[in-house]
Amino acid sequence: MNKLTQAESAGTGTQDASTPTHKQSAIFPSYGRYDISLVKGKGSWVWDDKGNKYLDFTCGLAVTSLGHAPEKVGAKLKEQIDTLWHVSNLFHIPAQEKVATLLTDNSCADQVFFCNSGAEANEAAIKLARRYHQKVKGTGRYEVITFEQSFHGRTLATLTATGQQKVKEGFLPLPAGFKTVPLHDLPALEAAISENTAAIMLEMVLAEGGVLEVEPEFLNAVSELCKKHGLLLIVDEVQTGMGRTGKLFAYQHYGIEPDIFTLAKGIASGFPAGAMLGKGYLREAFTAGSHATTFGGTPLATAVMAATIETMLEDELPQRAAVMGEYLTGLLKEKLADLSFVLDIRGKGLLIGIECQSPVGDIVLAGQKQGLLFVTAGPNVIRLLPNLYVSKEEVDQAVDILSELIHTYAKKESGEASS
Repeated sequence: MNKLTQAESAGTGTQDASTPTHKQSAIFPSYGRYDISLVKGKGSWVWDDKGNKYLDFTCGLAVTSLGHAPEKVGAKLKEQIDTLWHVSNLFHIPAQEKVATLLTDNSCADQVFFCNSGAEANEAAIKLARRYHQKVKGTGRYEVITFEQSFHGRTLATLTATGQQKVKEGFLPLPAGFKTVPLHDLPALEAAISENTAAIMLEMVLAEGGVLEVEPEFLNAVSELCKKHGLLLIVDEVQTGMGRTGKLFAYQHYGIEPDIFTLAKGIASGFPAGAMLGKGYLREAFTAGSHATTFGGTPLATAVMAATIETMLEDELPQRAAVMGEYLTGLLKEKLADLSFVLDIRGKGLLIGIECQSPVGDIVLAGQKQGLLFVTAGPNVIRLLPNLYVSKEEVDQAVDILSELIHTYAKKESGEASS
């Protein structure tokens, strides 16, 4: 059967020969893409295929934390490309031990499972929590409690764990074993805990959910509940980890130690990589054959991860993110202080949200025309994610552009409201 006949049999119909045809993309239209094709990047800057230059305050959604095409990481990647690309995890991969040691020496974790993405890291965390209770503790527990407005991934398990209904539409039936409660509602959390509860899973800053920081008092209460009921505490550090919030890992701000935490995005400078880290007593749960991946922790991935982490530690980038984040939020508050349109400026380190009275999608598009790239975190929140090397001059430039855009839009909104 040829493609035309297939299309007709699928109910798409035929087209009159006189009607011009336009070839559709061969890519599934699952992304709402901006009308920009980026082809080159260096440091804080990217260029499109028309030669336009942009100051990038998206970092590929918190991924290129060392800036675009960092030289130290690039050199290690080129060296590894000429040496060895891939071997199965049935063999020892020495660089995995190096990266795992870098991560565990600088965190509360004792061991690491390597994977390819944040969703896979969170999937591994959920599986580890279940298997620990069922195979090690013999309790049969399986439920994971998460929070509204959270985001944990796009696999069936992680989208079910996500506290946003929009990611679940059209994917029913969802897997059993998840409960979602309002953030900062301690009575609701306590009521949700049952004999089947295995873990509580949360982000330190709900980045996709509006750049909402978890209140320290609530987090301490969550930690105490986990201890009281024998639950595992899982912290999703996919977006907050790797220096972005001013610590290497965001949980380090709060004086708690998760049993499990997950990483991806900023761990490998744009090379697809993720990791799930856990305490030593969880080792028995992931015995040989219990969980696996083909591409996690390959020689290429671990070379890039090692170079990225070493650079972060050597250049003290988490500390730099704390300083530059304070400078950026201070400047924003100064420039936008006179606007009732701006409801809040919040965040941690270089993960910053500007909450506005109405949807900000048009401000994002206007920014692109002015050579500044940033994204949203929900309809009404502007999210800023510059790289951790961002300079004061680049911050000044970005804030000048953004301030003018927001003032212009607020004036327009005010005029429309009064008319």
